[in-house]
Amino acid sequence: MAQARAAAAMGRITRHLAARRPGAGPIRDWFRAGWTREIEQRRLFAWLAVAFGCGILAFFLGTQGTPSLLAPLAAAALLAATTPLLVARPFGLALVLAAVAALLGFAAAAARVRSVDGPILARTTIGPLVGTIEGLDEREEGARLILRVESFGTLGAEVRPVRVRVSYRKANTLKPGDRIAATARLLPPPEAARPGGYDFARDAFFREIGAVGSLVGKVDLRPPAESADWQIRLAAAVDAARNALTRRITDANGGQAGAVAAALVTGKRGLISPETNDILRAAGIYHVVSISGLHMVLAAGVVFWLVRALLALVPFAALHWPIKKIAAAVAMVSVTAYCVFSGWDIAAERSLIMTLVMLGAILVDRPALSMRNLALAALIALAREPDGLLGPSFQMSFAAVAGLIACAPLIAGRGRQRDGAGLLPRIFALASAAVLGTLATTLVAQIATAPFATYHFQTVQPFGLVGNALTLPLVSLAVMPSAVLGILAYPFALDQPVWWAMGLAVRGMLTISTWIAGFGNAVVVVPAFGTGALGLLAAALIVLTLPASSLRWLGLIPAAIGIACAAAPDRYDIYVDREGAGAAIRQRNGRLATLGRPPPFVLAQWLKADGDDRRVQDVTGFEGARCDRLGCTLTTPDGRVLALTTDKGALGEDCARADILITRQSAPGGCAASIVIDRDFLESHGATAIHLTRDGPSLASAKHPGDVVPWRATPLRKPVDPPGTSLPSSTPPASVLPEIPDRTRDPSDPSGDEPDGDPLQ
Repeated sequence: MAQARAAAAMGRITRHLAARRPGAGPIRDWFRAGWTREIEQRRLFAWLAVAFGCGILAFFLGTQGTPSLLAPLAAAALLAATTPLLVARPFGLALVLAAVAALLGFAAAAARVRSVDGPILARTTIGPLVGTIEGLDEREEGARLILRVESFGTLGAEVRPVRVRVSYRKANTLKPGDRIAATARLLPPPEAARPGGYDFARDAFFREIGAVGSLVGKVDLRPPAESADWQIRLAAAVDAARNALTRRITDANGGQAGAVAAALVTGKRGLISPETNDILRAAGIYHVVSISGLHMVLAAGVVFWLVRALLALVPFAALHWPIKKIAAAVAMVSVTAYCVFSGWDIAAERSLIMTLVMLGAILVDRPALSMRNLALAALIALAREPDGLLGPSFQMSFAAVAGLIACAPLIAGRGRQRDGAGLLPRIFALASAAVLGTLATTLVAQIATAPFATYHFQTVQPFGLVGNALTLPLVSLAVMPSAVLGILAYPFALDQPVWWAMGLAVRGMLTISTWIAGFGNAVVVVPAFGTGALGLLAAALIVLTLPASSLRWLGLIPAAIGIACAAAPDRYDIYVDREGAGAAIRQRNGRLATLGRPPPFVLAQWLKADGDDRRVQDVTGFEGARCDRLGCTLTTPDGRVLALTTDKGALGEDCARADILITRQSAPGGCAASIVIDRDFLESHGATAIHLTRDGPSLASAKHPGDVVPWRATPLRKPVDPPGTSLPSSTPPASVLPEIPDRTRDPSDPSGDEPDGDPLQ
């Protein structure tokens, strides 16, 4: 009865929308026809996820301070109360529901910030540290630890970080769950190396990491704390099991094949060398070593197929049991357990949600792959972790799936054999269908994820289509089935032959990747474009994929504008390090040259943002710069005098003669330089870039003095350090920074917490 009433109501709404009004133009008729089809195809639900995301963006881009959580919830409730009055006005009802979803997204972001808010270390500090190892990632040299802090120096609980990330070169005897005491050198999580660049401090905040650094000297083991939380003990136990399996896989294979094979199973990527990472990126298959969508889908698919095939061999089960649903349920349990074992990181969690929604659709006899299921997965993922919307993993994974669903009618059915065909034609048709399907899905995924990959990483892999086409069959048919079989055999200690066989397939994958990486221009570095262009391209992707009607072609308008903006990005002429240690200035030949001593990882970010593929060691000093022990001076191509002052005694002279003054000291009051970038300026603005124009220099900075965001240390957060334990905030953390914020060096670096997005999620 309820279904009949719903069908009748839908019919009335459709007839209402389809009715032509006198004088309606062809554009209005086209829009009405498209709107009618969207309702008939039930595509409006997907836009609720878009509205939810817009609310999250409004929170992160527009709020200052900590907004009230009650305000968006109350506004959403009031708007929701008006929906019964709008049943006869479908367009108005859709707008109100979208507004409700946006308000709920805003509230979810506010709640997330409150749930993870904790102290952030405000300055570089050295002191005794006591804590419990929650996670340990082995590296080629040493390890990186995640510590739950019990005490640090004399800092009180109100200013002491809850969790810190540290590196240690002698961690062979340490394991997750150990309670340790050591001397630590900690500093605040580094902020963006350039305006608009990757902000490690924001990601660290949402992982409750309040400081990063390294352990120095001897590490002492302490008895376990009796009051240790069960969640901490469970996390440590899981991480210890992951490390044990990682060592077992690497021992079975050795070399980089073993490191990559272990990463494919356990998600531990620290043993993969930088050279191997570069090879995988050049081939466009780095997503394979990130535990995310591809792994979840393949793991669930292997379990689903095995369970269904085994049950089909039992006549009674095949005839009387819903073996497809049973297989889906077992796959859901298995893939959840795999996500827990692989570390339950952000990318894996989002992929798990998407996979569970798809498998759950089988249980309720719904299409497994549909835009409604994708929207539902996005809503669940964003409700749990609204901050994930800002990262490449979420953006690329959902963009790829949306593109694949939208293009599924074009991809499906290609290469199928005709009825009555012989054996050879059928084999050829199946092979061609597999090849064409792989090429088509890879191409669609790469096009859908290209705006986000280019924005976050400033690189393009022209041969990624070839790399994926040649390696994904190995991953799908050999690597992942071996991984599932190896995990099942591991408790019986019968897994070593399986890991060895898996290593053979991984070696083939690395061989293909090395061959592709040897092509000329396998990796093309492109200049960074702004958030405006990214927003237009994201809007274009949404409009092109979500609608079922011809309304989707409206997405070509923002796509054209976005491509035009991305193709002509603003390139800064001067970059200044957030610590004031050095700068990069554009020479007359159009390339950047260094002044002073900018940190290598910061310089690498500047080069990539400028579309420069040079290595850091290949960058030379500014030609014509005059340097001595007091600092450097030069004349920019447009005739301005720039001074980088390292000695306080030279500030007076440089203030008098320079147009642009850069110094790590505090400039004297009344400095005559037109632009003064000193210690006080850098503390409030962070990394700075200058664009030299005919109308004068224009500045951009990574942050602004008026901004109040929870992931930055503020004067209210600054601790009162005991004498002799803190260092000035401008002290160069040379012995720490190159080791810890690896994502500052490269957001796709496997040593970071957030993997670069998986284009095949």
